[in-house]
Amino acid sequence: MNALPSPAPARGGIAIVLLGVGGVGRALLDLLATPAAGALHLVAVADSRHQWVNPRGVVPAQAQRLLGGSTRPRDDEALLAALRDSGLAEQVIVDATASGEVAAHHADWLARGYHVVSANKAALGERLEGWQRLRHASRQARRRYGDAATVGAGLPVLSTLLRLRQCGDRLRALDGVFSGSLSWLFNHFDGSRPFSELLREARERGYTEPDPRLDLGGADVARKLLILARAAGHALDAHEVAIEGVVPAALATVTLDEFLARLGELDAPLEQRRAEASREGKVLRFLARLDEHGRASVGLVAVPATHPAARLAGNDNLFALTTARYHAQPLVIQGPGAGAEVTAQALLGDVLALAAPD
Repeated sequence: MNALPSPAPARGGIAIVLLGVGGVGRALLDLLATPAAGALHLVAVADSRHQWVNPRGVVPAQAQRLLGGSTRPRDDEALLAALRDSGLAEQVIVDATASGEVAAHHADWLARGYHVVSANKAALGERLEGWQRLRHASRQARRRYGDAATVGAGLPVLSTLLRLRQCGDRLRALDGVFSGSLSWLFNHFDGSRPFSELLREARERGYTEPDPRLDLGGADVARKLLILARAAGHALDAHEVAIEGVVPAALATVTLDEFLARLGELDAPLEQRRAEASREGKVLRFLARLDEHGRASVGLVAVPATHPAARLAGNDNLFALTTARYHAQPLVIQGPGAGAEVTAQALLGDVLALAAPD
């Protein structure tokens, strides 16, 4: 999306509305209080129910307290008015939520003349029609859509794909581990502990969603793969990604409490797959894959010791890009793929780019 036509360099600073004050939103507020954000002016902050608005500026260190004490109901038109009334040359809406309802407004905000910077994958990584609407709105209004935080928590994956395409290179294959929680689980799944025990620990550490099926089902990884596939030039729709999760059908629709009580049912089939892979000198990794024809898949794969994902540790993400020019060895991008601070930094970088000449 960053390849789209860019606005003129900012004059007089950048006005920001921040949507969402969860972990990522709070981390961004901390960054807005640093010298790096000196040209940025927070004019409103909102959660799903309330907001705090001041076109003359909101002190980032006070924003969460002010919002917590606010009784003003959420009103998007008032938020947009705060941007306009700021009088600043560049005006940007930062979406630090995971709300599909919020993401549905991105294209409209672009069309109305506001930049949008997002960590929310719902607009870019679901229906093709939504992605196309974003592209069209961004081009027509000549507004930027900042997407660095949607994949890899700001690892330079999307920007690298863009640069390769601009240089005439062609993606032949993409393999990757796109989930920090699934990375941690399968990096530690070596036969010494049952998978269910590892899953309980990952949940207690906060690595997984409260309902781990949201991670184990693969849908979030598929959204990230769609974003990357589209950046690589493949106009895929959501149903074109083959997803193989690791949740048995018998556990997919039970209540969360029942699922957690029956976690042991995951152990035998996963241990059988791990043991088979081990006999072949391989390890299990939850991979996303894309080939040069646009075939996309997400699921558990046994990879050889020579595969970059076999050497992962902790909860790192990994993206291995094989291209026409990087063909003997893939171009590998690896690092923390989750975390509030690095995701907030990606958001900040996209906002700061509005003031940078192209």
